[in-house]
Amino acid sequence: MTALPTPLISAEQLSARLNDPDLVILDASYFMPAMQRDGVAEWKEQRIANAQHFDFDTKICDPDAEYPHTMPSPELFSEAVQALGVNQDSQIVVYDSLGLFASPRVWWMFRAMGHEQITILNGGLPAWLAAGFSLTTTAPETPARGNFVANYQADLFCDAETVLMALQDNSSKVLDARGAGRFSGQEAEPREGLRSGHMPGAKNLPFTDLLDNGYMRPTEELKSRLSALASPDRQLIFSCGSGVTACHLALAATLSGYPKLSVFDGSWSEWGARPELPIARD
Repeated sequence: MTALPTPLISAEQLSARLNDPDLVILDASYFMPAMQRDGVAEWKEQRIANAQHFDFDTKICDPDAEYPHTMPSPELFSEAVQALGVNQDSQIVVYDSLGLFASPRVWWMFRAMGHEQITILNGGLPAWLAAGFSLTTTAPETPARGNFVANYQADLFCDAETVLMALQDNSSKVLDARGAGRFSGQEAEPREGLRSGHMPGAKNLPFTDLLDNGYMRPTEELKSRLSALASPDRQLIFSCGSGVTACHLALAATLSGYPKLSVFDGSWSEWGARPELPIARD
């Protein structure tokens, strides 16, 4: 089996590979509470053939963490994805039902656990349907247990203390994927109890600016947006509300050839909750 294109795959490319024996498809659909939608329930109702649901919000996360969907231990991650049928040599495609919202998070999680052969369905489930491909509506089947073992790449995620040092380091740049209103502090945070504003010295790059109708923008456009904020020799750290859409920035930077990338896992859910950490407002 030839390798999948990475980090993005089209609906047509995925359709042509559905019968490949090493292919594992993961539905990463996740919704903010205000949307009142259930990713697991929707996956059970309909999905791309053989897709398993990857729940990074309540299952494949640190059960003892103070902040939302924090990265789990390598042991927990390995155990959980083995149950999804993932092997060491699996070629994974991840998608979500909003186009590109949650899937980049799962892509980055697997990369942080040492698995490079994972790609994102560009445009997600809407792109699949728009291309005329069908969905499965029968009850999901339990896959054969996989043999995946994580090899954690600690530099792909970082903590608040690392971010604090990076804000004072000219060789690093922190980019925030939240909307401009939340970044400036003019809009309140959707999670209760969080301060408003941003990290002093951080730059704003809303993840929505990287998308066009649920698809990633062309690479040259991504490069243009990133280069206006940081050169490729910088260490880039990405933050957002809770570590999900920060991974869109990691995806854009990967497509643009930036080599030194990390996601602040706690993001503003942690920074905004810790009064000892500095904030700025525009």
